[in-house]
Amino acid sequence: MSRKIVVMGGGPGGYVAALRAASQGADVTLIEKEHLGGTCLNWGCIPSKIMKNSAEILHKCRKAKDFGIHLDGAVLPDMAGLMARKEKILDSQRTGIAGLLQGRNVHVEKGCGRITGRGTVQVTAADGTITSLRWDKLIIATGTRPMNVPDFPFDGKKILSSNDILALNHIPESLTIVGGGVIGCEFACIFSALGTKVTVVEAMSRVLPLPSVDASVSRLLLREMKKQKVTVCCDTVVTACATSAKGCRISLCKSPFTDNPKAKDPKTDNLSSDLMLVCIGRTPLSSDLGLETIGLKIREPGWIPVNDRMETGAENVYAIGDILGPSRVMLAHVASHEGQVAADNAMGQDAVLAYNAVPSAIFTMPEIGTVGMSEEEALQNGLAVDTASVNFRVLGKAHAIDEIAGEAKMVVEKDTGRILGVHLIGAHATDLIAEATLAVAKGLTAQDMAQTIHAHPTLAEIMGEVAAKTVGSALHG
Repeated sequence: MSRKIVVMGGGPGGYVAALRAASQGADVTLIEKEHLGGTCLNWGCIPSKIMKNSAEILHKCRKAKDFGIHLDGAVLPDMAGLMARKEKILDSQRTGIAGLLQGRNVHVEKGCGRITGRGTVQVTAADGTITSLRWDKLIIATGTRPMNVPDFPFDGKKILSSNDILALNHIPESLTIVGGGVIGCEFACIFSALGTKVTVVEAMSRVLPLPSVDASVSRLLLREMKKQKVTVCCDTVVTACATSAKGCRISLCKSPFTDNPKAKDPKTDNLSSDLMLVCIGRTPLSSDLGLETIGLKIREPGWIPVNDRMETGAENVYAIGDILGPSRVMLAHVASHEGQVAADNAMGQDAVLAYNAVPSAIFTMPEIGTVGMSEEEALQNGLAVDTASVNFRVLGKAHAIDEIAGEAKMVVEKDTGRILGVHLIGAHATDLIAEATLAVAKGLTAQDMAQTIHAHPTLAEIMGEVAAKTVGSALHG
């Protein structure tokens, strides 16, 4: 008799886990209450990149003269057309996932799943129909939702979540973004390119205040955002937002959370904008899963702890993806690999996941790609390191495509030359980081990369340039 595996959640972790387990002969049922693909496909990674692509095309059209191209008439964004394109692509992707699951004989139950005891789960469909399922192994991949703030809760009209703004039917004249993290900075660049006056309010001393993002990257991004006429208010928090038909009246004060000991009061204690977008975190979707019926303990405010095999504290129960919380890495591609590890172990294997070489892709303008340690992280861990930086402007390809803003920074262990981290900001950085990820994962040295031939003229040459500079043999950098 085949092993019965139930997967709760059809996002990039859940559906990959289901496919992996089914390919090994399991009888798999996947429970999903909304659309296949989860947040990444429907409310995150893909729709925001569709919007970014259109914003970049619009930006290029406005600079057509610089490329020797003459355009007659106005070049204007079409939000209705953009949203229609987005929905068409999402429908295609959902259909593709459904086809993959069907091809592996994974049964999909539409509805809300709730654990009812060891080995059982109930699914309540939209029409109220209840289906009971039995499981030998359970994989929880229910993810998160945007965090709501009681002082200025989402209303879906003036105060928006990152979900809400992806369904916007118009381009606002002005937008205040609360939170200068990954999501906030991505939307700031997108809407600025579409013609919106954007203000970003960040509680910390820099945009992208993440340990994995080198401070040099944050500085360069801030410079480029200012060129795009995005106003950034660091060391500042929003305390309240009054809404009316005219828009939002937003109250500000100096941040009590900032890491800047010399932080000053904001230049103004209020500002106005058409809309306010709140991007300050995610909330786990674990409260209604029935975890108490199997004795599974959670970590506040609802994260599920696991070991390196993705096993929870409950026997035969695994958890993957964003539901694990910030103690792990909350990225779609990490969830997919966690799903494979969970599925393998549910099928009797002994798999673990190493998190030392996880690439991060941030789709600002310009893009950011990082992997491994930042210089600050390495020093905090007591490591002696060498670093080197090279500007994208040394590349002929960067000039050819008019994308010279950017920098590559490499962090290497002083004694061995082993690459500990690479931090890129520039054109196609999210693609270029793949080479650095392999280098970090395999323990390669800067010398290894410097001696690797990179095709010319390409943006990938930046990796060879920064590696060569790190080992003291720079040519162009």
